Amino acid sequence: MPSEQTDPILAQAAEMWGITPEYWDIWGRKHVTSPETIRAILKAMDVPAGSSEQVAEAIRERRRKEWKRLLPPCLVTSENNERQELYLNVPAEIAASAASIQVRTEAGARKQFSLETSTLSECAAEEVDGIRYVRKQFRLPFPLAAGYHDVEASAGSLKGSMRLIVTPDRAYAHPALEGEGRAAGIAIALYGVRSAINWGCGDLRDLRGIIDWAVEDGQAGFIALNPLHAIHNRRPFNASPYLPNSIFYQNFIYLNVEGIEDFDRSGRARRLWSTPEIRSEVAALRAAEFVEYERVAALKLRFLKLCFLEFLRRRRQAGEQDDGFGEFISREGDLLDRFATYCALDEHLHRRHPDMWTWQQWPAPYRRFDSPETAAFQQKHRRSVMFYKYIQWQLDRQLTAANEYARAKGLAIGLYHDLALATDRFGSDLWAHREFYVSGCRVGAPPDDFAPKGQDWAFPPPRSEWHWETGYELFAESVRKNCRHGGALRIDHVMRFFRLYWIPEGVDATAGAYVEDRYEDLLRILALESVRHRVVIVGEDLGTVEPVMREILARFNILSYRLFYFEKNRDGSFKEYREYPRQALVSSTTHDLPTLAGFWIGEDIEARKRAGLFPGDDQYREQRAARTREKQQILDLLFRLDLLPGNVPRSAGDIPELTGDLHNAIIGFLALTPSQLLLINHEDLTKEIAQQNLPATTSQYPNWSHKMKFTVEQLRSDPMARGFTAMFREWLARSGRLNRR
Repeated sequence: MPSEQTDPILAQAAEMWGITPEYWDIWGRKHVTSPETIRAILKAMDVPAGSSEQVAEAIRERRRKEWKRLLPPCLVTSENNERQELYLNVPAEIAASAASIQVRTEAGARKQFSLETSTLSECAAEEVDGIRYVRKQFRLPFPLAAGYHDVEASAGSLKGSMRLIVTPDRAYAHPALEGEGRAAGIAIALYGVRSAINWGCGDLRDLRGIIDWAVEDGQAGFIALNPLHAIHNRRPFNASPYLPNSIFYQNFIYLNVEGIEDFDRSGRARRLWSTPEIRSEVAALRAAEFVEYERVAALKLRFLKLCFLEFLRRRRQAGEQDDGFGEFISREGDLLDRFATYCALDEHLHRRHPDMWTWQQWPAPYRRFDSPETAAFQQKHRRSVMFYKYIQWQLDRQLTAANEYARAKGLAIGLYHDLALATDRFGSDLWAHREFYVSGCRVGAPPDDFAPKGQDWAFPPPRSEWHWETGYELFAESVRKNCRHGGALRIDHVMRFFRLYWIPEGVDATAGAYVEDRYEDLLRILALESVRHRVVIVGEDLGTVEPVMREILARFNILSYRLFYFEKNRDGSFKEYREYPRQALVSSTTHDLPTLAGFWIGEDIEARKRAGLFPGDDQYREQRAARTREKQQILDLLFRLDLLPGNVPRSAGDIPELTGDLHNAIIGFLALTPSQLLLINHEDLTKEIAQQNLPATTSQYPNWSHKMKFTVEQLRSDPMARGFTAMFREWLARSGRLNRR
């Protein structure tokens, strides 16, 4: 009898549920998934796995469910198929009977036809509970346009329905990038934008000033933004835009409150705005070294509630005539209803119980959206729920206006948004859509040179099976909503579409395993939404990436994400700019990595030391020594390419900080790459030292709170800021990246 290490039943279950038997780390070492890990992950998926008998029964039940369905729940296929190919599962005893098929297209048209199943080809068969089932293939007798369609079928007494998603084979290709076309953009952390007019954090009015500067002074083709997702605005644990409260809706701190028409119409708001108390608070928030999330959020909520009261007054006077709000609510439907209910409940319960910070602490009846008690709360507090819908309506209007402004000003690609991988396990998405997430496991990363003990990101994995069962509706919404207000979308950790590293409860990141997803379906839906919204897709493919993943992403026209620090040859030397791929976005750094100025002085290493992240002095010294070697390799590369003048010292030890010549050379190196998109973080444009986030820290570092060195006004008036912009513009001209509409 085989040992548990080679138990064929457990191995079969792992394969059926996508648990990979092994993986190779970045050092070339093979890691075999242990039986304990397989069983723990299966249990988290609600698959009984306590014994081999339970596993065998779970396999039989999965096959039973598959074959007893007349149609699968969802099929994703190419629009370039001459006819979409579907299949029916029928018992062999009725395989010769007629079948009726009805298709309801996304546009609402209905098409019906009949099939003689005896004439259809049989592509598979299986015996289930003593009954032989056969799989019969058929093609639709008419083509379907790209979109989301519904199919119903009947054969004998059997009935079934499915979602049929027809997609393009490639994501959107922007005309400015055709042929040898290339573009460049500037990345900003919107929350950190400083100005003389905002309320202590960057907002959508500031964004217009950034657009003016980038287009007119820098000749950039797009502005990249941090994820604008709704967060809890609580430091230090709930301020990360990459661990959002919701990926479907935005953070209200980005609202330009003074730009809401109800602000001007509200006498109470205008009177409050002119008081010394408010003027003093706004001045203090503008002057603060870091973004004060709690105070900014409290201030804006105070005025937004006055705006909402004015809005309700105007609606009553106007007889609730259509003002766009009703249409917005109707369009957003249940998704917005759940989010707004969560926000209202969170505010209500926290006000009554100040120590109640997460929905897991709420009274049990409120921990589910679909409970009678939650429904009663919605009814009793419907105005509060409506208020949070009003906020999202205003955000949608201002984001729409910002995107239109960017286009009108000549940004060829426009706004570049960012879709986070994670969702806060204490946030509204998990509360409202529990069935789409797996409990009992967390997502992370296996050990690598960046994190020798692996990484535990502490958020739940998606339940792939349920996404498929529901026709990927929630996944499509996540892409759709983040494509709505821009011309490019970055997919954080794009490898998620292929696999994620799951860590079972009770073990650390060294004992996890990769779990695969239906990547072809997900990438096709991404391509569909990309083409519909005319949005370029960039996949953040950093970390442990198998070559085949990048090949598939390239086939779907999803741009790779290449960083200066990481593009090295096998011997550890840096690649020349000519060796960068064409189908890619190239950048200097990310929010999790040091800025160019910080890299050169080792500020990231020193920050980790101050935060106590080094287990001993040896690792600290090793990283300092490795940094010295890297700096020398960069100098050698730039001299070899004639990007540095001869008067620059050739030894990294003689250059204590990022000099003007060195800064100019690195930006030029990146601009000269053949990659379609170039992205320079504003910190690297203006030689700032601090990075936005120091991974593995919370209170030890002011993550997601750093403000820009220059205000929006100074970007166009300060001689030093103008010098940085002029350097950037010169490289765009020399490399052929000047903005092309």
